[in-house]
Amino acid sequence: MCGIVGSVGNEQAAPVLLDGLRRLEYRGYDSAGLAVHAEGGIEIVRAVGKLRNLEEALITKGLPGTVGIGHTRWATHGRPSEVNAHPHVAGPIAVVHNGIIENHLDLRAELEASGFEIVSDTDTEIVSHLIHRETLAGHDLITSIRRSLAQVEGAYAIAVLSENEPDRIIVAKSASPLVIGIGREATYCASDIPALLPYTNKMIFMEDDEIAVLEAGKLEITTLDGTPVSRRPRNISWSPVMAEKAGFKHFMLKEIFEQPRALEDTLRGRLDRENADVSTAEIGLTEEDAKSLQRVILLACGTSHHATVAGRYWLEELAEVPAITELASEFRGRHAVVGEGDLVIAVSQSGETIDTLMAAKEAKERGAKVLAIANVNGSAIPRMADGSFYTHAGPEIGVASTKCFTTQLANLLMFTIWLGRRRGTIDDALAAELVEGLARVPHLISERLETTHQAIGKMAREFADARDVLFLGRGLSYPMALEGALKLKEISYVHAEGYAAGEMKHGPIALLDPHVPVIVIMPQDEHYERVASNLQEARAREAKIIGVTTAGDTQGQAMCDAFVHVAATHEALSPFVTVVPLQLYAYCVADHKGTDVDQPRNLAKTVTVE
Repeated sequence: MCGIVGSVGNEQAAPVLLDGLRRLEYRGYDSAGLAVHAEGGIEIVRAVGKLRNLEEALITKGLPGTVGIGHTRWATHGRPSEVNAHPHVAGPIAVVHNGIIENHLDLRAELEASGFEIVSDTDTEIVSHLIHRETLAGHDLITSIRRSLAQVEGAYAIAVLSENEPDRIIVAKSASPLVIGIGREATYCASDIPALLPYTNKMIFMEDDEIAVLEAGKLEITTLDGTPVSRRPRNISWSPVMAEKAGFKHFMLKEIFEQPRALEDTLRGRLDRENADVSTAEIGLTEEDAKSLQRVILLACGTSHHATVAGRYWLEELAEVPAITELASEFRGRHAVVGEGDLVIAVSQSGETIDTLMAAKEAKERGAKVLAIANVNGSAIPRMADGSFYTHAGPEIGVASTKCFTTQLANLLMFTIWLGRRRGTIDDALAAELVEGLARVPHLISERLETTHQAIGKMAREFADARDVLFLGRGLSYPMALEGALKLKEISYVHAEGYAAGEMKHGPIALLDPHVPVIVIMPQDEHYERVASNLQEARAREAKIIGVTTAGDTQGQAMCDAFVHVAATHEALSPFVTVVPLQLYAYCVADHKGTDVDQPRNLAKTVTVE
């Protein structure tokens, strides 16, 4: 998820663009760049790393001009480097882009075969060359953009400059956000509201498959097929600080609510619904590798470890391959037996977690293949792995991971489906059910988010003073119990434990009394009756029961002092819907207690020290 900004008017563009990028840096900070129309043509300045590096570069190189575009990058295709930084240039064309061009490899091959030289590893540069090719064929700029975007598959918000049309910016979008700001003598564009608030509160939100021409004090919007669009600006009352969180009180809450969209981005281009399969060419394994695989070892830390526990259930149940989960920090210290025939899946949100990185390196040195599941393109673990399977969750600012966790789950399940199809353990009917179910998960989450938040808020206020909380689950609900407990500990500083429900009577039951809430995750799956029995054991000790139940499960709800219901799904998909109420519970308790939700004490977003 990158940030783009554009300005056309009578004022110098570079300061406006830099200010906008500062307000968008949360969207990515791998590199940044500006393109501004100058007397001699388009001038470009780019720098790797945080925005301050671009600011330093501009000290020695002025960038005068009143029309320009800027970009702050979160790398998806191509490692962070100056050559991969935006804007990307082809002939007289400069482009900045937010999104993912899914068919960029095919387009790259076609362009290179036609004699176009592509210098970066990005998908975005392809767009600049497509537009250039169309202008060489005699089309004007907006026609060239329309014809180019017709060839593109995926998500995009783009802003385009041309040396041949120096008084305008052309923007277009599909499945990526883009807002236009209307000033008195200037027109602006950006990925998000915060970038524009210092200059105007009059905003137009572009819809998918629209294209707009921005000139000083002038705007024209059409659909990609040329149909005029009339849309009145909205007056935005947000302050810049609020807008950074898109109106949410905390980044964590915003990221919880972003999960449907993050999952859509993760699944896009990978679910082959026609063939009931998963397309994962990037994983670096052949069909023969899948068939000969003897064992899977899942390595991770913290929240990512909980995702791997669910992954183990899926791999053994669906792909019928032996699988073990390992805390990476422990794997390193005990001389684990690993080698040829093993696949190590190293899971890390940042791709930089030191214990996971070093454990994966050790496994690779002993002959195992390594597959990285990470959110940050070009990070250390994917670089050393044999294959990388990125989550595409976008930047996650809150320290307590939410959307990165659910997208890790999605990648682990997709890998399981891919593996099971090639090993012959998942038949056509089951594969179709899983693939179609996965495709519906974003909707199942989004349709209940607001009502669930409200219901959880009331529960949190009732139980916020509890000093101890027990989370229980069986099967795929057990790792969700682990994750629910971790979230509560991380941001509310409440002692919480996640337990396999059958283990409660082997110790934790001694802790139960009326002051210890027990959160029971009990979807209507094969474990339902046994979990219900464990619930009754807790009730007999006068513990207060909070249930995460399936919609319509009146029997389970009747056993609880409070409950929240989730959508009915295939059993294998239950973690996606049951974990969201647990995230919201942790958030609401922390918010009620007044802790620093986004930056909890003693924690960092990425652990790069041992």
